[in-house]
Amino acid sequence: MASKESASNNPGLHTSPDEETRGFFLQQTNFRVKDPKVSLDFYSRVMGMSLLKRLDLSDYKLTIYLLGYEDTSSAPNDPIERTNWTFGQKAVLELAHEWGTENDPDFRGYHTGNSEPLGYGHIGITVHDVNKACKRFESLNVEFVKKPNDGMKNIAFIKDPDGYWIEIFDTKTVGKAVAQAA
Repeated sequence: MASKESASNNPGLHTSPDEETRGFFLQQTNFRVKDPKVSLDFYSRVMGMSLLKRLDLSDYKLTIYLLGYEDTSSAPNDPIERTNWTFGQKAVLELAHEWGTENDPDFRGYHTGNSEPLGYGHIGITVHDVNKACKRFESLNVEFVKKPNDGMKNIAFIKDPDGYWIEIFDTKTVGKAVAQAA
């Protein structure tokens, strides 16, 4: 019997990628943020990410903050080399700030994809222990969409300051949490 991941169970799946795509990898996902001060605090203090690179695109009145879990002590000091290093890292979160939104009283935020019309869903963060991490998030007054003991066990969803959802799980319990689907 073929596994759920086999091509016969997934129409359209190619199991032998084109040789020219060898080495491709998912590098980043992007969230547009209202206030970088608030978002940087959340992702660095609450989520433990480091700022890998900041890019100020003055022609577009836009600043890009690239964050991740990489050790920045190994990052080059030269700005161009640091940019290249950053874009060579996997699973980076890009926060895009359009200048002025933080001070605009009429700015209502961005569509996060979790209300109608549904679209983008969430990012996922692996933690050492989902329950301990969620207790810490509670102590930091992080807003929960779902706590680890609600509904599907051992998986939580929290919101960032702009309302984007973040799935929280650990590798010890996530398999049991989704066992029926496995």
